Amino acid sequence: MPDNRPSSTYRVQVRPDFPLPSTIEIVDYLADLGVSHLYSAPLLTAAPGSEHGYDVVDHSSVNPALGGEEALLGLSRALREAGLGLVVDIVPNHAGIAVPHLNPTWWDILRRGQKSDFAHFYDIDWSRGRLLIPVLADSPDALDDLRAEDGELRYFDKRFPIADGTGDGTPREIHDRQHYELVNWTRGDTELNYRRFFAITDLAGLRVDDPEVFDATHSEILRWYREGIAQGIRVDHPDGLRDPAGYLARLREAAPDAWIVIEKILEPGEKLPAWPVDGSTGYDAMCLVNGVFVDTGTEAFFDTLDHHLTGVTTSWQDLVHQAKYAVATGSLAAELARLADLAPTVEDAPRALAELAACFPVYRSYLPAGSRYLAQARSEAGRRRPHLISALDQVTARLRNPADELAIRFQQFTGAVMAKGVEDNAFYRWTRFVARNEVGSDPARFGSTPDEFHEAAWERWQEWPGSMTSLATHDTKRGEDVRARLAVLAEVPGDWTEVVRRWVRFAPLPDPSLAHLIWQVTVGAWPISRERLQAYARKAAREAGTGTSWLHPDESFETALRQMVDRIYDDPALHREVADFAASITPPGWSNSLGQKLLQLSMPGVPDVYQGTELWDHSLVDPDNRRPVDFAERRALLNRIDDGWLPPVDATGAAKLLVTSRVLRLRRQRPELFTSYRPVYAEGRAGHHAVAFDRGGVVAVATRLPIGLSRHGSWGDTSLSLDGHSWTEVFTNTSYGGSRLPVAELLHTYPVALLVKE
Repeated sequence: MPDNRPSSTYRVQVRPDFPLPSTIEIVDYLADLGVSHLYSAPLLTAAPGSEHGYDVVDHSSVNPALGGEEALLGLSRALREAGLGLVVDIVPNHAGIAVPHLNPTWWDILRRGQKSDFAHFYDIDWSRGRLLIPVLADSPDALDDLRAEDGELRYFDKRFPIADGTGDGTPREIHDRQHYELVNWTRGDTELNYRRFFAITDLAGLRVDDPEVFDATHSEILRWYREGIAQGIRVDHPDGLRDPAGYLARLREAAPDAWIVIEKILEPGEKLPAWPVDGSTGYDAMCLVNGVFVDTGTEAFFDTLDHHLTGVTTSWQDLVHQAKYAVATGSLAAELARLADLAPTVEDAPRALAELAACFPVYRSYLPAGSRYLAQARSEAGRRRPHLISALDQVTARLRNPADELAIRFQQFTGAVMAKGVEDNAFYRWTRFVARNEVGSDPARFGSTPDEFHEAAWERWQEWPGSMTSLATHDTKRGEDVRARLAVLAEVPGDWTEVVRRWVRFAPLPDPSLAHLIWQVTVGAWPISRERLQAYARKAAREAGTGTSWLHPDESFETALRQMVDRIYDDPALHREVADFAASITPPGWSNSLGQKLLQLSMPGVPDVYQGTELWDHSLVDPDNRRPVDFAERRALLNRIDDGWLPPVDATGAAKLLVTSRVLRLRRQRPELFTSYRPVYAEGRAGHHAVAFDRGGVVAVATRLPIGLSRHGSWGDTSLSLDGHSWTEVFTNTSYGGSRLPVAELLHTYPVALLVKE
């Protein structure tokens, strides 16, 4: 792989309310912060009003809602003048079709059907008849609202083309002659005949495995690369592709010197395939860093509390299986039916395929690699459904063959089942300790030890030194500082048990598991506005799907939910108690935040800073984590720090900005200090409260389990053994000498330190 990696990136959610011209205005701040590359959300033309850009409708142009080509060139000039580069987010798996007339390829398919020059652009099963478009109201008379106007069929504000020579007659008669059929919106999950992104009918799957489709959808992006506008590429959702390895090989051939990372979510212990990329987008690093700040010794307390609150004992594995099977046979039933059609001679094929997907231990395999995961799924499926053994054996024999169409499509299917079943359902239902309910994490693993951290970090340095490391993304369920504060609960299980048992009685909810989730999020994000917490609670409840859901909202349950949240704000005693408890875990939460930030920024890999997280960021799940960022505040605080201000660890978050800027600048200015990895162990009675490593001239030191440390009284005789050189601590600009450094002295000002060998 070419050694072209950034020293660090900064993720900016470029969107209509923060377009490219606004992004240009923060380039000087990002340069001062210390990053080497701006990492942008998708920039191609997306559906009108898109706040994320993942619903591309035109692959040939820069989104005019973001400022268009001229603004992109302006950003490129500003970045070049500041000595920065650009990493762009691209979306090869799907395209937006919610507004058909704005997507020229989709519009032509609707007008001309299989005769369209673009019929092969999308993953459509033409053998099942007309292309089903699920947009009609849930009414048998919905087609009565069709209109024929200006050579198009209109359904309220939706427009559809009319094929040549089919425009005579009533709107219904015209509709019945088209290459598409407008159907009830509820049929999208069960009868659709085009592949979607997960269960989103407005995002149609592309066939980028076809060289012509690849060229058409990547020509503009690759032009940016060839002209030096973009130096890096982030690939969205490669698991949805028919042939990820082939796609990435073609992308690497087209952009040989680009830094390429992929949004590949690895389960704990899973290895990234040996693809021609620089690595993943860092969810595995996030899981690793978060886990080392959790006290693994209190897991039994939370098991007991969860059982007391819910009245049941459910294993994570059983809940995941249940959720994934429900998704496979429910919201992804159309995809399951398409799979089953490929195995017409297998009795019970739909149930066997659904069971295998529900038991699949990772997002997908990449045959022939990863066949062991299929073997694990087959074994577990046979244990759970012995009456399906014959069908399981028949389909498994075919799923082992990389050339079998059933095997190809099953690999695309399992990732969607995992994402929808686990991230968007089980994470909201299994709530014993939600600091670990995060993308890329296994909530059944309560935390991780320093030794586990060091082993995994060393492997990253050896195998994927150019892989991204992250603490927050637009897809994370909670902001990094929410997770850091929630980790404190593992150190005070008795205190948490006492207050939450009282709160659930005082402000009850019919779903006790969901209630426990909301109470944890409340103290983790406090102070949080009523409106934000209400919005989060409703989304969490609908994702959990136990008392209400997106498809069938239950007004009585949602009323009870609103009343529960309102009581937090309207009852003075409860409000005070919540605020007091949150205040008690906030300072140790700050310590965890600084510690995890230091580890993520200095460990092997390319660190990314998600927009705004250089200060405390207590965001919740999307869209909460896309809220506007006050860059003027951050710029002013950074200027004060650069003028010599040593900020305290307090509510301003400036201490986090100090840590972030100093590590990023050091990585950019002196990359030779970050070329190896060696664990550094503290000696003394409180040695296990420190996690430290040497990157080859830079030693990072962080405090873990700060409440436990305070119970020790202090660091006492704990010290670090270094190599006898003189060292400068970067955050305080303090010099140290000798081979043994007292940790109490080193961490007197901040709970973290960064030592540079003089």
